[in-house]
Amino acid sequence: IRFRLLIHYDGGAFHGWQLQPDVATVQGELEDVLRRISGARRRVLASGRTDTGVHATGQVATVDLPGDRWTAPRLRGALNALLPDAIWIEAVEVAPDGFHPRFDARARTYQYRVGTSPRARSPFHRPWCWALGEDLDTDVMTRGSAHLVGDHSFRAFAKAGQPERGERCLVHSAEWTRWPEMGWIFTIRANRYLHHMVRYIVGTLVDMGRGRRPVSDLPSLLAGTGSELVTSPPAPPQGLFLTRVEYDPESSPSMDHP
Repeated sequence: IRFRLLIHYDGGAFHGWQLQPDVATVQGELEDVLRRISGARRRVLASGRTDTGVHATGQVATVDLPGDRWTAPRLRGALNALLPDAIWIEAVEVAPDGFHPRFDARARTYQYRVGTSPRARSPFHRPWCWALGEDLDTDVMTRGSAHLVGDHSFRAFAKAGQPERGERCLVHSAEWTRWPEMGWIFTIRANRYLHHMVRYIVGTLVDMGRGRRPVSDLPSLLAGTGSELVTSPPAPPQGLFLTRVEYDPESSPSMDHP
């Protein structure tokens, strides 16, 4: 039986999602526990790979296990009993036949937290946000994010070296909202993302909010005009959260949560 997992994790404890030798990863921890409880190596597939330091409250993954020995409640209980505290399985359900967490995904939502209040530098906030500690012109940042919506080439906002993936992404929405008493949250929903894309976008928008570059740079970067024009450095990883992965209703009746 193919089981689908809804996973939360603190990315600060791991070198990203993907299995790597000699370092702790989220996939590695899951596969290690699954081997211990099932007696065999079990491959875990995810909706996408998050980088070192990036968090998740809505990662979706699958694993195949014998149906005569495992139920969804039993699997969730066994995983949460043995996984490190930095990983928590919110839900487990039986996936439809042929379901693939990455290729069947229709949209993914990321949120990025920017702490403009000095309180963001508290040890109880700093590991999960960009503790900027300075005011930003969010009207400017909102005008900049409006240019992101639509089908664009995001080559300028991606780490180099991935031509095989293509460069076009369809962004459904991109907006800034208040993070009460702390700062601002950037939320972006798109069909797919390039490597480090959200962090480059946030780094560039924050520089606009700091008055360091004009909003007109955004459409120019998307259009690829101006050979000397580059994005700002990427925002640090600890502010980024994968919050939701969406599927067609028939393939995900309960796990596609708001």
